[in-house]
Amino acid sequence: MEYCDLFQEENDSVRERYELAIERIRMFLSGDTSVEETYLEYFKRVATFLMEMDALKTYVDSKEMKDVSFEKMKSYNKALYQDIIPGEDGYDVSYANPVYAVAKLGEGYGQLLSFLYTEIRGNIIYAVEQRLFDMTIHAELFVEILCMFEDETPSEKDLKKTIYYFVSDYADQTIDYRTRELLDPKLSFATDIIMKSDLSDLRYLFYYGEYITDNEIRLASFLNQMSQEDIEAMAYTYTHGYEEGFRVAGIDLSKKKTVNIRYAIGQERMVRAAILQFEKMGLVPVIYRAPIARVNRRSTMKPGYTATSANKQYEYDHRGDHALFLDKAFVERKTAVLKNAYESRKQLAKEYAGPAVIEVFGEVPFEPKNKKENLKLSEQQQQLSVLSASESSKIVNEYIPQSEYSFTIIAYPLPEIGEQFEEIFARIVEVNTLDNETYKGVQQIIIDELDKAVCVKVKGAGSNKTDMTVMMHELANPEKETNFENCTADVNIPVGEVFTSPKLTGTHGVLNVSEVYLNDLKYNNIMLTFEDGKIVDYMCDNFSTEEENRTYIKENVMYNRDTLPIGEFAIGTNTTAYVMANAYDIVYKLPILIVEKMGPHFAVGDTCYSHSEEVRLYNPDGKEIVAKDNECSLLRDTDEDKAYFNCHTDITIPYDEIAAITSVHADGTEVSIIKNGRFVLKGCDMLNEPFERGQQ
Repeated sequence: MEYCDLFQEENDSVRERYELAIERIRMFLSGDTSVEETYLEYFKRVATFLMEMDALKTYVDSKEMKDVSFEKMKSYNKALYQDIIPGEDGYDVSYANPVYAVAKLGEGYGQLLSFLYTEIRGNIIYAVEQRLFDMTIHAELFVEILCMFEDETPSEKDLKKTIYYFVSDYADQTIDYRTRELLDPKLSFATDIIMKSDLSDLRYLFYYGEYITDNEIRLASFLNQMSQEDIEAMAYTYTHGYEEGFRVAGIDLSKKKTVNIRYAIGQERMVRAAILQFEKMGLVPVIYRAPIARVNRRSTMKPGYTATSANKQYEYDHRGDHALFLDKAFVERKTAVLKNAYESRKQLAKEYAGPAVIEVFGEVPFEPKNKKENLKLSEQQQQLSVLSASESSKIVNEYIPQSEYSFTIIAYPLPEIGEQFEEIFARIVEVNTLDNETYKGVQQIIIDELDKAVCVKVKGAGSNKTDMTVMMHELANPEKETNFENCTADVNIPVGEVFTSPKLTGTHGVLNVSEVYLNDLKYNNIMLTFEDGKIVDYMCDNFSTEEENRTYIKENVMYNRDTLPIGEFAIGTNTTAYVMANAYDIVYKLPILIVEKMGPHFAVGDTCYSHSEEVRLYNPDGKEIVAKDNECSLLRDTDEDKAYFNCHTDITIPYDEIAAITSVHADGTEVSIIKNGRFVLKGCDMLNEPFERGQQ
């Protein structure tokens, strides 16, 4: 069945409802109304937007889009997103902006109606994907609220209740559909664009309905200039790493049928080659965009395919919108719906092999602004958000056990990285294809020393206040066991780290980094204090008040938990990437995927082996990796809520902020691994060669 036929029956079933709602909106725009003057402009602007979405739906249905010139498509695409693009003629005067909405509509009403508009803006995507049901329910919600204001201005409580029941009542559909997106290859909207479009005709970029910028246009143009041989090689690095992940973990890939491909719009030529390579492994793609409805989103994270954000501040401003409906009853309902959604697709879940991710980097770094008008979770809601994430994770892991799937991640730059984009792209390809065997040998030398340690000390240089003591697990049989994994380029590309799950008890100190980006958010002078391996204090210098800085970390690093444990300690060895990044002054633009290979790093949250601790893993030297648990994960059989945290955030200290990394033996012997940002352990000289070349 073709994608366009999948929703025919569902669309037909709601078409009359949709037409009635649109007619009611049309009447409102063309006639008199009793809506109070304060709110009239808002309803007219949102009603006009809904009529524009009706025109977009007709435009898509007619297939006329295929005949429009590139420049007209580009202009139309910008018009669709003008209301949220930064600027005086965009987001500054948009009801999608909580600041503007509150100024015009008042406190309370402003936040509620701003949320309503942001949800209705999802109709851009629903129209392009021909999902009439979603367009209908949002048009009906608008009409319902319009009627409330026409009868008599409703109380804030009644308005909030209407929105709450809309989200809750339609959770059966919105959450169920999102689950289907994650698993069902029949939802081939993006796959069809990739495989059926003429990728040399860049009009295909606008078929997605996402905001398209010069990043997507220039990236697609650049890839079109590459030889097919180079495209195939890039795709192979990515797909081979995915396949290797299964081999290393001892998971039978032949039992799987689907692979989730996540990418940035503009990368279609490489993705097409990857799809054909995955097909030779017996895998078909499941490709879905980042979630649209608030009920399916988690903060500002974007799992799925994406384009350059029209406005990251807009997304940040609405990160707490679920405060409007997050209560215990809703968490219970969402959990039940999610459980039913997976149960009805348990065979698809069983066949799912895991995500294959192509990240991008190079955008101008985003430093968010806090606004008092933005919705925020109460303390009780913060606890409920933790509970909801935990319950959802349990359900997903029940149907897709982490011990039965794998993944891979690779990253490439966007043109926004600067004038040297093409040169940087070539250098990143080199970094992504560094020789595994060479690194494997050198990393084994480091592991052999670390396996003698009872603890490892990490000390910052200069103004960096890092002073950490990290406790190692005892090895029952050092001849056959190891604490550290020798990480080469399979699931995490590029090559370059050794890592472990340290003991929490006795692990203590301060972790400090002058500047770091975590999940696309910048942190200035972040400082975490640990006792027995858990965060007991935290601070950064992003905002003017201590409260704002602490809230920023709690929301976006700790995901509203009061504490998190250290889940990983690692030493990155990819000095080639580090020197390259400094040569082009792009360290601050690199994704954590590469940055974590460019110095020692700590991860807060779950261990690297979360939910798959029982899988036996071995390093290339034949030793079994035994440090896969810590005192938290060991609770998984007795108190799962205290064992797992559903997050894992890597925080890297760059080499130039490291004074020393020292292995401490049981007899007190101290062996230096890094001193003053350079590897000093015997046999590791090759890791310093990029530094020397970089200074020439």
